[in-house]
Amino acid sequence: MEPIFETEGTCLTILLPGELDHPVSDQIRRESDRIMGKLYIKTIIFDFARTTFMDSSGIGLIMGRYRALGMRGDCIRAIHVNSHIDKLLRLSGVHKFMEIRREAEKIGE
Repeated sequence: MEPIFETEGTCLTILLPGELDHPVSDQIRRESDRIMGKLYIKTIIFDFARTTFMDSSGIGLIMGRYRALGMRGDCIRAIHVNSHIDKLLRLSGVHKFMEIRREAEKIGE
C-alpha cells in the first residue's frame, strides 16, 4: 500500500499506508518536500484511515513537516485516527501542536 498525495489549494493531504515505518516515512518526507518545493503549502493533513501501525519514525515525520511549515498553529492535522494511533500521538506530545480527529468524528464537528 503506497501513500497517496493530494493537493487542493494550499492544502496537502497525505493518505498514509497501513504501516508507517522508517522507509515509508522517508518516502513521504521526500515526496512532501518535492511538492512543497513546487507549490505553496500552508496545511498538511495526515489521513490515518488505512494506518494500523506507526513507529517513532512516523512521529518524526509529523514533527519534521510541522517544522517545514514554520511551526504555525493549525498547520498540520491528523484525521481518521484510530485509538492506537491516537494514543501514540498523545504519548509523544505531538497532540499539543496538531488537531487530531478520531475515526468516528466528522470534519465539521
